[in-house]
Amino acid sequence: MKKNIHSFNISFILLILLLVFSCKQGDVATSKLPESIQTSDTTQITQLVFAADLHYGITRAFRGNAVDANIVNEAMVKQINALPTAVFPTDEGINAGKKVGFIDYIAIGGDITNRQQSGIQSATASWAQFSADYLNGITLKNKQNKSAEFLLTCGNHDVSNAIGFYKTMSPAIDNASMVNIYNLMLKPSTPKTSSTYNYNTDKPNYSKDIVGVHLMFVTMWPDSANRVWMEKDLSTINASTPVILFTHDPAGGEPTHFTNPLGDHGLTADYENEIEERYKGMLSLQKEFAVFLKTHSNIKAYFHGHTNYNEYYTFVGPDGDVNLHVYRVDSPMKGAASGSDETKLSFHVISINGKSKTMTVRECLWNTSSINSPIAWGTTSTIPLY
Repeated sequence: MKKNIHSFNISFILLILLLVFSCKQGDVATSKLPESIQTSDTTQITQLVFAADLHYGITRAFRGNAVDANIVNEAMVKQINALPTAVFPTDEGINAGKKVGFIDYIAIGGDITNRQQSGIQSATASWAQFSADYLNGITLKNKQNKSAEFLLTCGNHDVSNAIGFYKTMSPAIDNASMVNIYNLMLKPSTPKTSSTYNYNTDKPNYSKDIVGVHLMFVTMWPDSANRVWMEKDLSTINASTPVILFTHDPAGGEPTHFTNPLGDHGLTADYENEIEERYKGMLSLQKEFAVFLKTHSNIKAYFHGHTNYNEYYTFVGPDGDVNLHVYRVDSPMKGAASGSDETKLSFHVISINGKSKTMTVRECLWNTSSINSPIAWGTTSTIPLY
């Protein structure tokens, strides 16, 4: 009898332990996964490199020599290609502490070419160097192990080369950069040529949906003319879909880039006519942009170049009633800080998690000490996109 009771007690204890273990396993399976595990689902994450103001055609001091832009950009491309084996910092951002692994897109925020004046090479020559270094030189792969895609926007130098400038240029007009950006990004059934391209009607505005986030690439700045296209484009998505803008000029705008409101509206030192809207004062122009942002509250972030240094800031509008996260990126050739201190040369690595609707932007310092030095991480920003 004692033997049977003893056997029963052991069996009962084993049954209880099995039930407890089974319950714990069930709790793990049905409980909310921590963010660190969520971020490991790469199907919900996209990663981009963002750079701007490559300025092919000019020179700078770099690694002890005065060199052409193609030498500097080739060095940056080499570091961009090394990203997959780099490890993200432990900064609580998306995929913190993990290998970068993949890059889906390379976004360039304009001024691929430098204005062709004062003996600077033509836009055609500059585009050929960009094509060799970036379009054919980037070896990065996306999540599907296919080549990373390019997302290009134009800058004021690209546009000036195509429409002319108030100072002498040689040649007077060379629209190679604008033609190629337009054809590569919009993929028209009949590609534009140097003779058929018209900047007034052929602005390279386009958008792309990635992991549930809507990326918009806007020519120069979201002025009233571009906002006509933007309104139409935004009408095709749900009002709750996060939107990120990529353009060239800062969120506050650049006065000299607007169209001359005076006389024959010709090119002058004050008005370069790269933005279609006629200038009427930045306060008024910013107010109108702020109204647009309040109408489309799903616009969560804004990336730009032009003023050439790494900065994360907030555009609040002239009345302080908007809250737009803005990311300014450095230039390899004209950096406000990196122009005199090349250890500060940087580009951005952007990670977007479509599941958690968050975005992490990291400053990637690519020339910190020596020619073969690994990349280093600078400032980091993680924001919600909801």
